Amino acid sequence: MPRAGYDFVVVANRLPVDRVVDADGTTTWRTSPGGLVTALEPVMREADGAWVGWSGDAGEAPEPFDQGGMHLVAVPLSKKEVARYYEGFSNGTLWPLYHDVIAQPEYHREWWEAYVKVNDRFADAAAEQASQGATVWVQDYQLQLVPAMLRERRPDLRIGFFNHIPFPPYELFAQLPWRRQVVEGLLGADLLGFQRMSDANNFLRACRRALGLSSRVQQVSVPSPDGGSRTVRATAFPISIDSRAVDEMARSPRVQSRVAELRFELGAPRRLALGVDRLDYTKGITHRLKAWGELLADGRIDPEDTVLVQVATPSRERVESYRQLRDEIELTVGRINGDHGSLGHPAVHYLHHNQPRDEMEALYQAADVMLVTSLRDGMNLVAKEYVASRFDEGGVLVLSEFTGAADELTQALSVNPHDIDGLKDAIARALEMPPREQSRRMRALRRRVMEHDVAAWAAAFLKALQDPPAVTAATAATATAATAGTATAEGS
Repeated sequence: MPRAGYDFVVVANRLPVDRVVDADGTTTWRTSPGGLVTALEPVMREADGAWVGWSGDAGEAPEPFDQGGMHLVAVPLSKKEVARYYEGFSNGTLWPLYHDVIAQPEYHREWWEAYVKVNDRFADAAAEQASQGATVWVQDYQLQLVPAMLRERRPDLRIGFFNHIPFPPYELFAQLPWRRQVVEGLLGADLLGFQRMSDANNFLRACRRALGLSSRVQQVSVPSPDGGSRTVRATAFPISIDSRAVDEMARSPRVQSRVAELRFELGAPRRLALGVDRLDYTKGITHRLKAWGELLADGRIDPEDTVLVQVATPSRERVESYRQLRDEIELTVGRINGDHGSLGHPAVHYLHHNQPRDEMEALYQAADVMLVTSLRDGMNLVAKEYVASRFDEGGVLVLSEFTGAADELTQALSVNPHDIDGLKDAIARALEMPPREQSRRMRALRRRVMEHDVAAWAAAFLKALQDPPAVTAATAATATAATAGTATAEGS
């Protein structure tokens, strides 16, 4: 008898909604802004799909409910599990390890045990929601054990996994005491997607080194319980944004009016450099501020006609390393403004709070230069949002070579954020770039971002998930070469 359930199931750490408590205590749900939700919402509606995830609150989970054409199934997490699985293993162990150990990962057995337990619970929920032969798409580093757990429960399923952050070189990954279990967990999927081909190749190397498996042409052969084998594919699917929605909002009268207000408030014709980041040590905010402070000290930019606006969205404020980073950034901003600012003309405007979507669009358009100086980033969608908003074909993108976006946005000014002198030169060049060169570069960037949006990303992944392995390997190689331009598969 076929199982009842949903033909398409997304499994992610969070549900695609935020809880809103009204003044009278009534609880409602609001669809979360974000590219993943935008990309998958139409697919979910068409397939009558279900989304499995955590509500964001510790304690009992709400009963399954429907929202925005999606069936939402909440997975409960206790306060201890939030501390150990989410804040602990996911963000205290995996996040720094997968971002080149910019901060030191912590390895605690109780964190790992909570990670296993929670992944098992997510796998249970997904198995219960999926119909016979359904497609299940698991998202991101918090749920790396789910594919194998799900395959053990439901071998009839087609399982995909996408890693939104980098996958580290084996020399770093090998630090993880549970490296074998993580690789085995991921190999439960039929198709593994990564932001860059180098990430996919790092994973394939981990398969060889940790498990002794052989791989070729972005595929690895995995032994089956029946004594046979099955093929798992691992390749690059660079994620994107809802480009047209960004472009439409940027053109709206409300945003255009705000652009004019911002330019007046900041002191037009004052030149504006902009940084927009989640407050995280991977984003290179301190490197950016150091370069800006030195440019001011060297006299290469004048604080009377040039200003930096740094938006740093609050993030993981219960984690000590993030609190320390905030303190360091605020001290640095204060020192730069003390040395170089004047009444009514700070050298740096620092905003440590969430900004409305239309305010961000206005900032993007007001900015003469966008600074993306990440030390390591799976993709960095802020860079793509800036490009999509610039329908005027103005502005200059300064982009770290350590972002996934650097493979695609090759007309940006590429920088190594660790090279402060090189970063200073790039910022100075961007501020002085002639309008004609700005327009030429931005036209090419916009062509890339507008054609390869988040819907195209989701469609490409889901098509590849249904294709036979040999077909997917061939098409993935072609697609990756076209996507990356400069990205090539490293020898496996």
